[in-house]
Amino acid sequence: MALWAGRFSKEVDKTVNAFNSSIAFDARMYRQDIQGSIAHATMLGKCGIIEQSESEAIIAGLRNILDEIDNGTLIFDPNAEDIHMFIEAELTKRLGATGKRLHTARSRNDQVALDIRLYLRDEMQEVRKLVLTLAETICEIAQSHTDTIMPGYTHLQRAQPVTFAHHLLAYAQMLKRDCARLDDAVDRMNECPLGSGALAGTTYPIDRHMTAELLGFRQPVANSLDGVSDRDFCIEICCVLSILMTHLSRFSEEIILWCSWEFKFIELDDAYATGSSIMPQKKNPDVTELIRGKTGRVNGDLMTLLSMMKGLPLAYNKDMQEDKEAIFDAIDNTELCLKTFIPMLKTMRVLKENMRNAAARGFINATDCADYLVKKGMPFRDAYKITGTLVAECIRKNLTLETLPLEDYQSMTDLFTEDIYQAINLGTCVRERCSYGAPSPESVQEQLHELQDDLNWMKR
Repeated sequence: MALWAGRFSKEVDKTVNAFNSSIAFDARMYRQDIQGSIAHATMLGKCGIIEQSESEAIIAGLRNILDEIDNGTLIFDPNAEDIHMFIEAELTKRLGATGKRLHTARSRNDQVALDIRLYLRDEMQEVRKLVLTLAETICEIAQSHTDTIMPGYTHLQRAQPVTFAHHLLAYAQMLKRDCARLDDAVDRMNECPLGSGALAGTTYPIDRHMTAELLGFRQPVANSLDGVSDRDFCIEICCVLSILMTHLSRFSEEIILWCSWEFKFIELDDAYATGSSIMPQKKNPDVTELIRGKTGRVNGDLMTLLSMMKGLPLAYNKDMQEDKEAIFDAIDNTELCLKTFIPMLKTMRVLKENMRNAAARGFINATDCADYLVKKGMPFRDAYKITGTLVAECIRKNLTLETLPLEDYQSMTDLFTEDIYQAINLGTCVRERCSYGAPSPESVQEQLHELQDDLNWMKR
């Protein structure tokens, strides 16, 4: 019989029971549920709401249940309504009336709000570690490629020369912000809803600050209605995961392009690619394609949470049971993508010559040609027009700026001298871009040092 069955004159229909049940997905919070119950039982005993001996018996019983779930000797009952009632029923089966005292001064509403916060706090530590590991992996690869020249792109058209290290570090910066957003979200979430009751607190002389401290929260949630009725912390964390996945998806798209024959900037290790059932020559970047796809799934989880909450009056509503499947799915897929992406990146082979050859085509040193004239006193817009005319001449003659004869340069202006060829050399173009945050080797080394300092600080 359901623990809440006293009000009802008949059993709930089996279809409704199955529809209502959440044990299939909230069972993963068993550890957090028991952790919260131990803190609650501790507080009940310390405050004299139940006998100290009963508190101790409940705590011992809960720890035994935890050990048995961990070692596989206690199996979840699929007929239980949820993880909270499964554990309470199991405790009552073992302790009788003493087990029934655990739920004194508590509701499933504040219990589930507590469990999901504890679970997210734990899981975000794992996500955080993976994000930092990926950022460190990027820094390690970048350190070896501060002189590896490649074309930078806008509109997917070759634009200006950069280095592979500079390109990679853009993603490391994104990941650093993702980690900071994660920290901010967890910090805001780190308030304890336990003691909010169903919605209006309790008449028992509980100590909410004690349970908050026992569970490692900064403080209790200040309003009991808010404590049980909002899931903005789920939404915020899912939003952070969605932004993180968007960054992974963008990086994945570049890897997909880079390992195509049209680019051939990198080659993925065979362990992180797949073949075709009909085309024997194929080596497909399925990992990165799946990450692109799973990004849409995490974005969908965010939309689920926002849509679930948008029309709910205070306080708790059963709609909120839908929060767990959405946020669990977002976490699971984000962690899976990170765990796969990191070793894939570590094992990829960088084809430096192909990158440089691509940089040599496409007139990506045209801006440097214009800057050459500006440094000799010409207004930028005039220099821009002259350089554009020279590019058009190169295209007409099937030449590059490097191979265009000096007389063609000087036909536009006598400011051009032999040193133009040094100015538009790709190595020079990259080295001269030495402003803060730019792709010169010195600037990239500075970025690397700052990033590594930041990442080491974040790991503490």
